[in-house]
Amino acid sequence: MSALLEVRDLTMRFGGLTAVDGLSFRVEQGSIHGLIGPNGAGKTTTFNMISGFYRPTSGQVLLRGEDISGLKMYEVARRGVVRTFQHSTLFAELTVLENALVGTHMPFRPNVFAAIIGWDREDRRGALARAAEALEFFGLSGYAGARAGDLSHGHQRALGLAVAYASHPDVMLLDEPFTGMNPEETRSMMALMEKLRGQGITILIVEHDMAAIMGLCDTITCMSFGRLLAEGDPEHIRNHPAVIEAYLGGTHHAA
Repeated sequence: MSALLEVRDLTMRFGGLTAVDGLSFRVEQGSIHGLIGPNGAGKTTTFNMISGFYRPTSGQVLLRGEDISGLKMYEVARRGVVRTFQHSTLFAELTVLENALVGTHMPFRPNVFAAIIGWDREDRRGALARAAEALEFFGLSGYAGARAGDLSHGHQRALGLAVAYASHPDVMLLDEPFTGMNPEETRSMMALMEKLRGQGITILIVEHDMAAIMGLCDTITCMSFGRLLAEGDPEHIRNHPAVIEAYLGGTHHAA
């Protein structure tokens, strides 16, 4: 496998606070890669820099060797890197299908002029077909006409993934997708992520559920105080003395 996404000496400062300090790691194409660490380790800030929400103070984010650091979020998304958030960003009053259609705005960008004169019918059909495909992929076809806000917590999280999937991503950045899930919902979500990997989608995941991380990830990068602490496969990370100290010597979870 080759690195699809690479972080090189990434640094983010907020005034006198250094949230991320010279962080480097590689995400191999087709892998599920975990990013963990105690509270305040800098994981979400790292996600924000990769996705274009923050411009790094220094360092680079490379996608297929192209420097995408500092691009706006929509520019990063157009290159195939799509992010989900810890808290639901669904449109609760819209239907499940309408939410999935929102995700198609990247491959089927609307054109007002084309809409006025009716030239966008083919794009509309394509967007509808892609949204329906995304719902079927995540087992949500039966809920297409339901209000997104009426779905169970697990189905809402699955819909969030479906919206991202509808945009034809190459890389999905998942921010704590297992938050608030019961064991059954967690198992279902893990199965969905394996399905995504089976579609050739590369996943970078921030998560505090260590059982899910250890069961899913090919490689895990552990951060502490904004820096790389350790990296390796789940077995290596599980038994790494510095990782054990970071969790058991301080906070007990990696939210």
